[in-house]
Amino acid sequence: MSSNPNKAISYLLRRPVEQHMKRDVLILPWDTPTRDAVRRLGNEVDDIIVTGADGDPVGIVTDEDVLSKVGDASVDAERTVLKDIMSSPLVTIGSRRSLQEALHVMRDKHVRKLPVLDRKGALVGMILQREIAEDIRQATTTLPRLLSPPVRAVLGNLGFVLQFAGVLLLVPAIVATVLEDTLTATGIYLTTVLLLVTGFFLNSYGEKSGLNLQQASILVFSSLALLSLFGTVPYLYVFPGSAGDAEVFGNAFFSSAAGFTTGGISLFETPEDLPQSFTFYRSYTQLVGGMSFIYLVITAFYPESKLQSMRGFVTGRTLRMKELFVTITVIFSIYIVIVALLLFLLGERNLLDNFSLAMSTLATGGFVPSSTILDGLLWQESAVLMAAMILGALPFTFHYVFVGKKFLSPRLGREVLAYFVILGCGTALFVLVTGSDPVQGAFRSVSASTTAGLQAESLAGIGPAAQAVLMALMLVGGCGFSTAGGLKVFRLLHLRDVAQMASAARRARLSPHAKKEAVATIVIVASFPVMAAAAGHHLAMSEGVPFNDAFFEAVGVVTTGGLSAGVIDSGTDPATKIALSFLMIIGRLEIIAILYIFVPRLA
Repeated sequence: MSSNPNKAISYLLRRPVEQHMKRDVLILPWDTPTRDAVRRLGNEVDDIIVTGADGDPVGIVTDEDVLSKVGDASVDAERTVLKDIMSSPLVTIGSRRSLQEALHVMRDKHVRKLPVLDRKGALVGMILQREIAEDIRQATTTLPRLLSPPVRAVLGNLGFVLQFAGVLLLVPAIVATVLEDTLTATGIYLTTVLLLVTGFFLNSYGEKSGLNLQQASILVFSSLALLSLFGTVPYLYVFPGSAGDAEVFGNAFFSSAAGFTTGGISLFETPEDLPQSFTFYRSYTQLVGGMSFIYLVITAFYPESKLQSMRGFVTGRTLRMKELFVTITVIFSIYIVIVALLLFLLGERNLLDNFSLAMSTLATGGFVPSSTILDGLLWQESAVLMAAMILGALPFTFHYVFVGKKFLSPRLGREVLAYFVILGCGTALFVLVTGSDPVQGAFRSVSASTTAGLQAESLAGIGPAAQAVLMALMLVGGCGFSTAGGLKVFRLLHLRDVAQMASAARRARLSPHAKKEAVATIVIVASFPVMAAAAGHHLAMSEGVPFNDAFFEAVGVVTTGGLSAGVIDSGTDPATKIALSFLMIIGRLEIIAILYIFVPRLA
């Protein structure tokens, strides 16, 4: 018998209906004579789904309907058609909905079976109450396996994520091969093989099924940690071999984490000395990390049945996950091409470097292919890069609806408007404090607010007041469901609920979900500066630099903002760099996933 029946049942009820439904369903039009329909019923099929004139399901006829209605003396069985005896309207359920949701519908509608529809509304099966009951019985009586169902669910999904990332990394591997850069290509191909093989083994021991918030948080953290770990391999081929093994690994792991988390702090002072294919790989990891992380979060935390909550701030349509992913991928690919071509036309003649910079900018990453590429930018080039950074900091739903509206001006939501207000105020304050050129001041402010972290030189000399403005912008960050980091603007909007928590009368009016969100907001808003202060104190002591510079550097790490005061370099203690790498991962998770792992009551 299962060692923990409650967990086994809870895991089972979260599984989608499509994995437990009966697929053999008899479908007949409503003008079918009852006598002909009855002949089609058998031992395995005792229900008929009735379709209307347009072919859509409109009712159901069960064997009980046949016996009770056709057997009535007042009914002429020879002239009866299915329309006359069917039960209507038809109560259905989506194939991606959970078994628990199916049971709730059955209870509320007083039915014992539900036709199952796919996302297009087509009938694909039938879920029966007795079948769910039998599955629950088996779940509580089956001998325990080596791995529990929740663990297998995490492993199965993790395997899929790693295999997907492995396929994506074939792009920079092919670029390195075309450019005949054998060293870089070898490292990237090894990373790809490691991701694919590890993903295969995880899939063989796990299964891809639904996750609760705690398991989804473990999945997201594990994905970023493993991507950063496997992504170190190409860096091991590049960093000098004369350094100690621990130092080389620390540099490689930190650089890889800075890529996949879009942290963007670079240990390479002159990246132009690296092979072009390698600088392309660095920027590409930021794109993979930024885009895939959002896909992963939406998939893990917002299953199809809950995507109504994302229908967003600009549209009333219910989002479809596949449509959303494909649309956003195409949109960002077009953005990258446009930005790269604009940079090329405006004077940056190295097209591959332009694509590297475009990917790094739109992913709000911050890696640059050349230490001088941001020097002496024309105002037009600065405008292109600022626009790209801002696009990366806007919610994915913004881009989705922007194209869905056929490029008509969409109605902006509160979060987007609040973001632009914060950015505008921060830019004006930074220019006022520093007295810098407005274009340069705007560029640095946008770089901080979007957590892109693009900079041409160390920011140690701009002064504490100017650093404070940029740190505040990095801590706030961009909008939710974007590639930007920080605590996100929508959490600032939650502070109203936090204020209500202080009053007993107002607290009583908050829903349980709003209370949990308010508590999570308090923890997150407090955790970002606290972690940055602790990391800054350590850096100030270990590197012998002023605390304000160390704190600025730590904020860039924790928020994945990437702006640097030149504190962290290749000579920093390896253990410190590994610890900072995990801080980037935790910051990329916006701390909320860590809360769900260790405090599941907040989920």
